[in-house]
Amino acid sequence: MRRRSLGWTGLELTELTLGTWGLSGDGYGPVDEATQDRVIERALALGLACFETAASYGQGAMERRLARHLRGIPEAVIVTKLGTFRDGSPPRKSFDREYLTKSFEQSAERLGRDVVDIVLLHNPSLPTVEHGEATETLAGLQAAGRLRAWGVSAGTPEVARAALGRGAAVVSLAFNVFHSAAARSLTEQIATKGAGMLAHSALAYGLLAGLWPVDRVFVPGDHRADRWTPDELRQRIRQLDAIRPLVDGKIPTLRGAALRWVLTHQYVSSVILGPRSVLQLDQLVREVGRGPTYLTRAQTTALAARLRDVGIEA
Repeated sequence: MRRRSLGWTGLELTELTLGTWGLSGDGYGPVDEATQDRVIERALALGLACFETAASYGQGAMERRLARHLRGIPEAVIVTKLGTFRDGSPPRKSFDREYLTKSFEQSAERLGRDVVDIVLLHNPSLPTVEHGEATETLAGLQAAGRLRAWGVSAGTPEVARAALGRGAAVVSLAFNVFHSAAARSLTEQIATKGAGMLAHSALAYGLLAGLWPVDRVFVPGDHRADRWTPDELRQRIRQLDAIRPLVDGKIPTLRGAALRWVLTHQYVSSVILGPRSVLQLDQLVREVGRGPTYLTRAQTTALAARLRDVGIEA
């Protein structure tokens, strides 16, 4: 598995990271524990050495599960996120110093690590970041030697920009063929600050796999049921036609084309995958290919023109 530097943090990540939100059962419906174990073990067998989770995933269960599988593997890098808790309905956010410090200690215990590799604020608001208490808390934990790098999993470029301004060394952003403007607007600041970028939602929650019928209906408990209206989903599925010319003998699927597009951008330190089965994980890793170069300049230029034609600026 190829590796990339995470900015100036001194950390090197495998290009592919196993994300565990889907595995936790929180976002797409239940996943049995045996499947969770098999996916993590398969990720290790395939050479993935970076794992992304959150204190809230399965109310801490995913951190414990990763700890069991990664014990004794010092090269495995864990990214966890703090600030969301699911004790109530709907889930709530808290980023005050006392809560973050307590949450960090609980995560470190669940992960079985005195020093946690990467800790991110879990989708905070802009005022939260600008206030400074949350960022100062993580910076203090780093100064005390309890974590190696900190940052933010950001829902908007404004939040990421503010966090970078307050010293964040890592930003995790949604970045895919249909949603790239936010991340691209930050590349100069990311480079100047020596920060690293993690790309999540690389397949737009499965949309970019290109397997959905236009009348796709999501089951209860699947967050995608609230993400698009039926008309919006039909439009997005039609827009997939802009990507289809990339699929050929070398790039076998739309899913593979979408992942290769993300990896073509060298400022991306790692792409967070969200498989819910060993089969899905095997497909994703296989279809990424053996790059670099993942896509040629001619391919990305032609794709950008096709995307503009269907109303997407990428």
